[in-house]
Amino acid sequence: MTHGARKTERSQELFAEAHYIDYVCAYGPLILGHAYPAVADVLAAAASRGTAYGATSELEIELASVIEEAFPWIELLRFVNSGTEATMSALRLARAYTGRSKIVKFEGGYHGHADGLLVQAGSGQATLSLPDSPGVPPSFAAETLIVPYNDAPAVDSLFDRCGEQIAAVIVEPIAGNMGVVPASPSFLERLRQLTSQYGALLIFDEVITGFRLCYGGAQTILRIQPDLTCLGKIIGGGLPVGAYGGRREIMEMVAPLGPVYQAGTLAGNPLAMAAGIVTLKALEDRSVYEQLEVKSIYLEDGLRRAAGEAGVPIRLNRAGSMLTMFFTNENVTDFATAKRSDTQRYAAYFHGMHDRGIFLAPSQFEAMFVSAAHSDEDISATIRAAGQALSSIR
Repeated sequence: MTHGARKTERSQELFAEAHYIDYVCAYGPLILGHAYPAVADVLAAAASRGTAYGATSELEIELASVIEEAFPWIELLRFVNSGTEATMSALRLARAYTGRSKIVKFEGGYHGHADGLLVQAGSGQATLSLPDSPGVPPSFAAETLIVPYNDAPAVDSLFDRCGEQIAAVIVEPIAGNMGVVPASPSFLERLRQLTSQYGALLIFDEVITGFRLCYGGAQTILRIQPDLTCLGKIIGGGLPVGAYGGRREIMEMVAPLGPVYQAGTLAGNPLAMAAGIVTLKALEDRSVYEQLEVKSIYLEDGLRRAAGEAGVPIRLNRAGSMLTMFFTNENVTDFATAKRSDTQRYAAYFHGMHDRGIFLAPSQFEAMFVSAAHSDEDISATIRAAGQALSSIR
C-alpha cells in the first residue's frame, strides 16, 4: 500500500469515527436534518431526468406557487442561485424602480457578499475583523448608508437628511448574522412608514428566516408588508438556491418583461426545485414548528441553567428554532452590544463543545439552528456538554 493510500484510508477511518450533534445545519437550510429521506429520494429521481434545462420547468412553477401561497405579499417571484444573488438583484431592481442610487442597511446586517453590502457587515466578517469593504471601490461603498439596528430615531434623522435619494432599506427582520437579534416590531413599523412616505422600497432579507420561524417568514408573524422579499436556504432543501419577489408592478421591471437584466444558467435548476418542494411540503404540517419550538425552549432553558451553574455571564437570544449565546453581561439589541461580547471566551466554548461532540458555528456572531432531526436525547447531551465546557472556561 502506498503512503497516499494509507493516508486516505486513515482519513476515512477518522471520518467514520467522528460523530457530532450538529447545530450549524449548513447555516440554516437543514430544518429537517441531514439527508432527509424524502429529499434524498426526490433528488435521485430528479437527477435521472436531467440536472439543468436552460428553460423554466414545471418544478420551478410548482415551488414558486408554494412560496407565493405562504407569502401573501409576493405576487411574482424570480429564482436565483444564492441569497447573495437574491439581495443583489433586489437592490438593482429597487434602484431601477425608484430611479435613485442610495441604499440603507444596518450595522451588523449581512446581506451577502455583493459589492456595496460588505460595509459594517456581521457574520464571519465581524469575527475576522476585516476592513469594512475590502476590494470594493469607495464609490460603491459610498452608495450604502449605515444606521444602527433597532434605532428608529437614527433612521428618522437619515431620511430627514437624504430621504429623496434613498432607493431602498434592506433589513433582516430578525438578524442572524450579528448573532440572533430580533428587530422590535415598532422599529420595523417605522421603516415601513418612512419608506412609504419617501417613495423608497422596503426589502426584507428573509434568506435565513424564511420558513424557519413559521410556514412563511417573519413578515407573516409581524404582519408587516415589505415591497420585496429575499429568500434562500430552506426553500432549496439544502441545495444552492435564492429567490426574490414582491409586488407585481415592481417585479414586472425584471427582464424579459422589463429593462432590469438578471439571469443565471442554473437558476431554478430542477434539483433545488425538487428538494425545495419536498421540504416545504413537509413543513406544511404545522406540528413541525410546534415541535421545533418545544425543543428550542428546552435547549434555551438548559443552556441558561448551565451557564448560571458555571458562573459564566451570558445573554441568550432566541427566535423560534434559532438562538445565540452571547458571552456578555448586557442585553444584545444591536451590533454595538453584540460586539462587546467576549469572543475569546466564545472561542474557548466552541472548542470545548467541539471536543465533546457538539458542532457549533465557530463565530460568536452566528446562530445555532435546531432541526426536526434533533432528539430530546441530543438536546440533553448538548446541555450536559455545555455545562462541562462552560465550567472549564470561567
